[in-house]
Amino acid sequence: MTLFIELLQHSPLFFIILCGVLGLMVGSFLNVVIHRMPIMMEREWRAQCTELNADNTATNAAENANTTPYNLIVPRSACPHCGHKIGALENIPVISYLFLRGKCKACAAPISIRYPMVEAICGLLSGYVAWHFGFGLAAFAALLFVWMLIALTFIDFDTQLLPDDITLPLLWLGLMFNLANTFTDLPSAVVGAVIGYLTLWSVYWLFKLATGKEGMGYGDFKLLAALGAWLGWQMLPLMILLSSVVGAVVGITLMIVLRQGRNVPIPFGPYLAGGGLIALFWGQPLTQAYLNILAMP
Repeated sequence: MTLFIELLQHSPLFFIILCGVLGLMVGSFLNVVIHRMPIMMEREWRAQCTELNADNTATNAAENANTTPYNLIVPRSACPHCGHKIGALENIPVISYLFLRGKCKACAAPISIRYPMVEAICGLLSGYVAWHFGFGLAAFAALLFVWMLIALTFIDFDTQLLPDDITLPLLWLGLMFNLANTFTDLPSAVVGAVIGYLTLWSVYWLFKLATGKEGMGYGDFKLLAALGAWLGWQMLPLMILLSSVVGAVVGITLMIVLRQGRNVPIPFGPYLAGGGLIALFWGQPLTQAYLNILAMP
């Protein structure tokens, strides 16, 4: 074990490759998380509704009939078209998709390109984390940060939900890692979490009072609080600016290209996540460049 750690410390290329491969494997698991967690949440909500409607025996019978375990482990992944169970050789990140030519082995139904895309994104970002931070606590922490943001991004795209089961652990992990000043000092992390939450909370209520509509969900508050806990309050203006600009560009593009109306909701979580990733890697130089521009006569 000692020799392995020394190899990671003294061989940056090996560390980058290892993290990239690990990222590919984690990306495969994140596909499961992205698909199943919203379903698990819906089942939990239905169970809670059933308990509240205990007198409705017909509803109880229907809900109780669906007692098959469903979580991130069971049942095994299967083709949604024919039910073919995915074997180990069919579950190699990216490679299996290319080998199968994007089709189910049993029924030849098309497999969504998003599965290898998530795996590839996760692998590339994991390798970049290893290159950017080098072997150490910061790299380990940043890997968790990146992986959780990837999961949140695609879940929000699909369902416009940001599950507490991810956002809240992300927040607490940020505070925990910053006990050792990994990305910022602990006071900045705590203040970042508070200001991050209150910023979007304030925007939410101002928008609702002005229009009578809800402009965003509470998950967005928690995600920005988590980003503040990881990177400190100093990075919040940059993250909000980046996410707002990207969100506005994407929203306008969708309205023009796809002719979507202004009333069609657009998830904000992916843009917050993108702003958080940019701030993680390039936050300091971007902030310094901005301050330098302001200081110019």
